[in-house]
Amino acid sequence: MQTITGGISFVDLMFLGRSRIIATAVLESAGGVTLVDPGPTTCMDTLKTALAAQGIAVSDLRSILLTHIHLDHAGATGSLCLDNPGLRVYVHERGAPHMLDPTKLLNSATRLYGEDMDRLWGEFLPVPQENLLVLQGGERIKLADRELEVAYTPGHASHHVSYFDHSSGIAFVGDTAGIRTGSGTFVMPPTPPPDIDIAAWKESLTQINRRQPSTLFLTHFGPHENPESHLASLSDSLDAMATLARSIMERDAADEEQIDLFAVEFSRYVRRSVSEAEAALYDQAAPFSQCWLGLKRYWKKHGLGPKL
Repeated sequence: MQTITGGISFVDLMFLGRSRIIATAVLESAGGVTLVDPGPTTCMDTLKTALAAQGIAVSDLRSILLTHIHLDHAGATGSLCLDNPGLRVYVHERGAPHMLDPTKLLNSATRLYGEDMDRLWGEFLPVPQENLLVLQGGERIKLADRELEVAYTPGHASHHVSYFDHSSGIAFVGDTAGIRTGSGTFVMPPTPPPDIDIAAWKESLTQINRRQPSTLFLTHFGPHENPESHLASLSDSLDAMATLARSIMERDAADEEQIDLFAVEFSRYVRRSVSEAEAALYDQAAPFSQCWLGLKRYWKKHGLGPKL
């Protein structure tokens, strides 16, 4: 477990044995421990081992803050509630029904991942109604001696929220602030289907900037200072990805050719800023083929190509 500042640290979940792919934030206080995005069930042993090394048992957990319900962020939540029935789980109102009954979420994910579902994510158990605390954005959450502001930050997902700890200056921003797993300043937006919204995403970046955090905590991966330049880099990459996807859709090419074109050309774009090895980490954190599918769906909703 790596310390960010007093009482706040994070665990590298070593997703599929790789470092710097998925991080879980750990907020400690005299009143108990809070996790932000506990990750998938396939990483739960790593999470428990890291917590135990700091003297933290699952029974010491009091709250889970979900930025959104995608499997790499929220998958272990139901299993942790099974181990600790007193856990409070905070989630946006649009995501809450899928935590109660993940059937539709899992069916959608299976269309993306197919036979790799279990290998990648493991079990996704429902969260009991009594454990859920439903958010809209605008709330203030009291966690013992710490108070966090909740902001609705869609764009990557229509049910995405971010949590601002003004006492430490840290903003827990899930995927809204993108992926930054390399050693440089390159930031990549993950754009999987089904509900990418570029205009909403840009507004969410403005919302984050307006609160002037000193540090952004990303699930992919970890803490980063200089939020203004980070978010500017993300905005540039979002524009570049959207423009590339649109240009490919305007070409006379079959579906499989389009996805291959995007993967090749976007990989080339990423490698202008990071090494070959680091580009592979970005592709693992948010597979380029899935980024294409989300952007293709976005442009179809906006009238480009055949209607959905």
